[in-house]
Amino acid sequence: MNREKPKKGRLLTIESLLAQIEPASLLSIIRSLREGIIALDSDLRILTANPAAEEILGRSADDLSGVLVCDLFGKKGCPEDVLAETLRSGEAIIDFQTTVQLADGQRGHVLLRTSPLLDQQGVSLGIALILGDVTEVTTLLQQMSPRHRLGRMVGRDPKMRELFDLVSDVAGSEATVLIRGESGTGKELVARAVHEASGRANGPFVQVNCSALSENLLESELFGHVKGAYTGAVGDRVGRFQEAAGGTIFLDEIGDVSPVVQVKLLRVLQERVIERVGDNRSIPVDVRVVSATNHDLDTLLATGRMREDFYYRIKVVSLVIPPLRDRREDIPLLITHLLEKIALREGQPGPPPVSGEALRLLMNHNWPGNVRELENALEHAMVLSRGEAIRGSHLPPELFRTENRVDRGLRNVPMHSDEEKNLLREALRGTGWNRSRAARRLGIDRTTLWRKIKEYGLEPED
Repeated sequence: MNREKPKKGRLLTIESLLAQIEPASLLSIIRSLREGIIALDSDLRILTANPAAEEILGRSADDLSGVLVCDLFGKKGCPEDVLAETLRSGEAIIDFQTTVQLADGQRGHVLLRTSPLLDQQGVSLGIALILGDVTEVTTLLQQMSPRHRLGRMVGRDPKMRELFDLVSDVAGSEATVLIRGESGTGKELVARAVHEASGRANGPFVQVNCSALSENLLESELFGHVKGAYTGAVGDRVGRFQEAAGGTIFLDEIGDVSPVVQVKLLRVLQERVIERVGDNRSIPVDVRVVSATNHDLDTLLATGRMREDFYYRIKVVSLVIPPLRDRREDIPLLITHLLEKIALREGQPGPPPVSGEALRLLMNHNWPGNVRELENALEHAMVLSRGEAIRGSHLPPELFRTENRVDRGLRNVPMHSDEEKNLLREALRGTGWNRSRAARRLGIDRTTLWRKIKEYGLEPED
């Protein structure tokens, strides 16, 4: 059969190319892939496997035939519920990492993807399970990813890496630090990271929530009091500044402190001495002060709720934590980190898998409550999933509200506009520059996405 060759410079789509390839040639391509491909029937039993899968698992296709796929991964490592959902709805698993027994008899890490298998009439035959051996890569990442982790924080977004670098630079000094960020972004974690990377790491880390106490009680909490200083002061009390001697005191919600207490804190910052309530003796304190707020401090200054001299004393160095909606590429990393944290806290053997549907909902939510809201959503999902794979139905209902979704699609914005460019960049960042997922989010094909990337000169950020 004669086929017209594509003209030079003409883009040939994958679909049109596949229509021209002989089955034997396609089979040769499948056999030469480095990724393992396992065909599963509707009962999740293995039909056949390509040579790469045989090599990864150390078993022949004949030996694998008829085996339940979950026998390869074990009960806790097998995404059985998600595979069943793929069969029912065609919903794919994207980049689910689990462990399997490898050819050398050791358990190793594999990355799974799925695709529905359909016959020529479009009837389901089962699932194609694609797996890649990422044991070496995972081990290297665990050993070589300090840039993506600082203390109890994780992040690979450029803004977070910049924050990590700044924390490392600031920690070695004695400078007073102000941490700014929305509620739920992790200001306490940043404060602890500053402390743990400093020369005071072996000293105490004392946290005070300044918004939780009245003015009089906060003053006593911070500086202590002597017996009889006020009604109910039946004995001397050591304040939190003295408790933090040799270490760090973290003043959370510093924007809620009254001007009266600000004056007394200002003296501590300037002279490194305190006076207990009801006492006129000055007590030296050796402590580093780190504070945090989610308030707009410029507004507090303008309205007189914060003294200007106090403001400049607490913000010798300012650290700003970006909201989660501005660093969406960190969401998959945070999901893994938080699920591991929750599983450990709940005494579970490991984090459950996350379906493609659930991941899209998590990626598309606006997260007004930031990382704290994400952790609560994942804990909610783990309770409902009962240790099995997390599906969309296990997530809190607010994640399904359309007003919280960011995948608006390019069709809703003017072509060749700044808005189009920004939406492209947002989708690419949010998917870690996975062009297939970004194209699906934007409602376009990969070819159009590729052309748009070239048009705007977009490139991945380091």
